[in-house]
Amino acid sequence: MNSLHHLWMKTYLQLNRMVLDRAAALGLSPGQPKILEFLAAQGEHEQKAIAAYCEIEPATVGSILTRMEAAGLVVRRNRPGNRRSLYVSLTPRGQELAGALNGVFAEAEAQITAALTDEERQTLTRLLEKCLQKGKGSLE
Repeated sequence: MNSLHHLWMKTYLQLNRMVLDRAAALGLSPGQPKILEFLAAQGEHEQKAIAAYCEIEPATVGSILTRMEAAGLVVRRNRPGNRRSLYVSLTPRGQELAGALNGVFAEAEAQITAALTDEERQTLTRLLEKCLQKGKGSLE
């Protein structure tokens, strides 16, 4: 019998592989989909807020953003009166890809939860939210 952590890990890896394979077909590399998703939902933000939300090291976010900027997906700029922080926003191309990613995420979720009823999906969502909230920061 598989332990809960093993099932959780295998499910995550399977879902992540589906998303990354489909994102790669859109020309995106690992890390970029979750940044696009965050910026599409939250709008312009500082790099450190992106790193915190995406649970990526700030230095790693910086290098991912450099590649995204070169690809024309994001722009980074200072705000008047705050020269220390860079704010990141989506370009029209970034917005277009973020929209395509919504379909990728929905398709991957539908595929991985295909054996569940709507009620089971809702229960799973509630349970995962509860686990995530309780587990926040406990292993840091």
